[in-house]
Amino acid sequence: MHSDDVVWDTLGNRQFCSYKITTKTQNFCRNEYNLTGLCNRSSCPLANSQYATIREEKGRCYLYMKTIERAAFPRRLWERVLLSKNYEKALEEIDENLIYWPRFIRHKCKQRFTKITQYLIRIRKLTLKRQRKLVPLRRKIERREKRREEKALIAAQLDNAIEKELLERLKQDTYGDIYNFPIHAFDKALQQQDAESESESDAEKEEEDDEDMDKREFVEADDSDLSDFEDMDKLETSSEEEQEEEEEVEKKASHSKSKGKTPLKGPARRKRPYIEIEYEEETEPTTKTKAA
Repeated sequence: MHSDDVVWDTLGNRQFCSYKITTKTQNFCRNEYNLTGLCNRSSCPLANSQYATIREEKGRCYLYMKTIERAAFPRRLWERVLLSKNYEKALEEIDENLIYWPRFIRHKCKQRFTKITQYLIRIRKLTLKRQRKLVPLRRKIERREKRREEKALIAAQLDNAIEKELLERLKQDTYGDIYNFPIHAFDKALQQQDAESESESDAEKEEEDDEDMDKREFVEADDSDLSDFEDMDKLETSSEEEQEEEEEVEKKASHSKSKGKTPLKGPARRKRPYIEIEYEEETEPTTKTKAA
């Protein structure tokens, strides 16, 4: 006959239990069906014939129940019930399946289900969030690939040198018509030479243009240009003298009109330079008139 008290006395207190972890303050249980993770009489899945717990498998929660009627059948010892993804409906399902069970087991199952749903939500958020991916460095493979690249580069340089040498000999007609050399390689070499010569000529032209832009030259003016400038200066001086004479006449007229009157209000007029004009008159000598 199965007795829970006898099992607990032998496992919990006296003898060895492979699931028990002892610490200085408290004992813990590593059994996957444990409801709280503590090693005590009410939470031990081995010392309780009527037991229930919540487990998570591949993102879904299941309710596991054990009854004393199935103790003789280890294959069908635990009954598994899939819980809903909705949190409220899952709590209702736990209440329905554990309606006549002890209140401690029912409360601890709800508490465990709440914790599991919380860490599932956190897992989903972390997977959707952008994270850094740590990629291991394979030193051996990197060294191998580096050696292969160096060997391939040396081989390519050797092939290019051989090709250039053969093309030079073909141009010089060293071997004549001994073998049929592929003509497309010869055409390719000619095109490369033409492209190089064109690029060199373009560079030389650009350099010449830059040199021409930097140079400065001074050119002597022609006599005709100088005479034109002198005529222009004469015309300008004569026109200025005429304008000055006209302004003097206007000043005298305005001065005579404005005598005895108050000065007009307004901005002061700009003073013009004063110019004196002298007139010479020729007169006949008086001795000639007397003699007549």
